[in-house]
Amino acid sequence: MKTKPENDTELRTKINLETARLPWAELQRHFAQGTVVFVSAELDLVDVAVRISHDDKDSIAKWMGDGKVGKVSDAQAQAWTEADAVLWTSVVHPFILVQPEKTVLH
Repeated sequence: MKTKPENDTELRTKINLETARLPWAELQRHFAQGTVVFVSAELDLVDVAVRISHDDKDSIAKWMGDGKVGKVSDAQAQAWTEADAVLWTSVVHPFILVQPEKTVLH
């Protein structure tokens, strides 16, 4: 298991501050370029961004194998277009990570 660099807290804060909600319509050109990555609502978007920044291949491979992280599919893109969806986004160059808003039960 990899140890976290000492600046992990700073990186996590930076990523968190740069995370934003964007309409899918604004992300479609990036999707066309193949740079948009889906992150399951089961995962913490900031945590995934930090691990990608650290090139944590083991975690990324496990998430991909579990279907929790991967390139956005045409079906997802079409559904988000039809729903005029707004997604949480985080940029980890060259990728844009996207995650549907979590449904909060009251």
